[in-house]
Amino acid sequence: FQPEDQLSCYLTRTTLKAQQIIHDNLHLNNHIRETARGPRYCPSLESKVLRFPNREHQVWLEPEGLESNVIYPQGMSMTLPPELQEQVIKSIPGLEKAKMLQPGYGVQYDFLDPRQLTASLESRLVQRLFFAGQVNGTTGYEEAAAQGVIAGINACLRVHGKPPFIVSRTEGYVGVLIDDLTTLGTSEPYRMFTSRVEFRMSLRPDNADARLTHRGILLWWLLQGVALPGCRPLSRRPSVSAGFEEAGCVSQQRYEQAVKMRAALEDGIATLKSLQFSISKWSQLIPEVPISSSRRSPVSAFDILQYPEANMEVLARAVPEPLGKLAQWRELAERLKIEAAYEWCVVNQQQEIEEVRRDEALRLPEDLDYFAIDASLSAEVREKLDSNRPQTIGAVSRIPGITPAAIVNLLRFVKTNHQKTEKLKALPQTGKYLPGKMYLEKATSQRQVSAEFSEEEPENTFVKTPL
Repeated sequence: FQPEDQLSCYLTRTTLKAQQIIHDNLHLNNHIRETARGPRYCPSLESKVLRFPNREHQVWLEPEGLESNVIYPQGMSMTLPPELQEQVIKSIPGLEKAKMLQPGYGVQYDFLDPRQLTASLESRLVQRLFFAGQVNGTTGYEEAAAQGVIAGINACLRVHGKPPFIVSRTEGYVGVLIDDLTTLGTSEPYRMFTSRVEFRMSLRPDNADARLTHRGILLWWLLQGVALPGCRPLSRRPSVSAGFEEAGCVSQQRYEQAVKMRAALEDGIATLKSLQFSISKWSQLIPEVPISSSRRSPVSAFDILQYPEANMEVLARAVPEPLGKLAQWRELAERLKIEAAYEWCVVNQQQEIEEVRRDEALRLPEDLDYFAIDASLSAEVREKLDSNRPQTIGAVSRIPGITPAAIVNLLRFVKTNHQKTEKLKALPQTGKYLPGKMYLEKATSQRQVSAEFSEEEPENTFVKTPL
């Protein structure tokens, strides 16, 4: 498949006629009439019509294949009878002559409370019974597949009497997904978003091998120096303290590649950070890179690599020794560039996490209107905050579905509001003497500032002002 072989998708919209067909036949739709909660992120057309009436709803027309004339209308999932679905389709501009090949359908299913599971996805009620997939309250294919991998690994380890394989929140998205489900539960089909992850800047596709490959190798085979099936024995054994887990799902060859890359990355970053010049020197060596004059000297090669115009090839031409060797390994050069580009993001994210931890006890105003506050919060988050009415920032973090990003945004809003309130309280009040001339000011704060005049010295009344 070549990128240039892609086909165009087209956008159309529903009409009021489609809305009327749905409204007139809601009594034929079991999923709408029943109280089961549908997915928030892939709602049916009936749900959208009921929740957002008198609107046009987008429908993307997506070709099913290069050699196919079948079109998938994204955004039109329905559970009405087939003949009514066809009427809805023909009411949409561009689809008047379309022929429906497969009607839409809905699946209603039960799920168990995932808080009944351990972090290995084993049932707390029935030992050696593992659960994975939508039965745990998730949606989509990827969420189910990720659970299947973890549950399968742990079922195998359980049979062999080995410790469970658990991915933490700092190691991978699957760790966040399972931790959210097993500790917080879910009130609607759970979907994995980057915003749910505290350390999302560190959990990237490029560094997945550094995070997880060493967790997948079988420790016993490593320590015994026995080769995995189809692989030669390891040249050296890792130390027990290296933190390897008994997952047994990574080949020796892949493990060795990951170890080699990890060591090369650490050495490369150390080399780049140790190579330092003044800004004027760097400007002479690489004039094509616009280095900010506000930076403090000296500046390391790793700092220079953060600029979009800089890469390992540019640096190697400017300083062949010792950077030439790093640039020759293309994959390593790309990884070094990514590490440099994300460094400040990772540091900033760590500061956000520490900020939330420091202010967990910060109390939230009881009368806070979450739907009206000027904070970067999604509609879903606002609904959950309004229904739960948490008293502290720490309590917010324990509400299922509240993302780390939302917690940071709410915290900053509350702190900013608190600072404004404190400033209002500190506005000038009368009745105190201060050196200097008399100030006559009109109070503009929400609190009424009343003047207290001295009976003994009515002519020398001063207003207290901040120094």
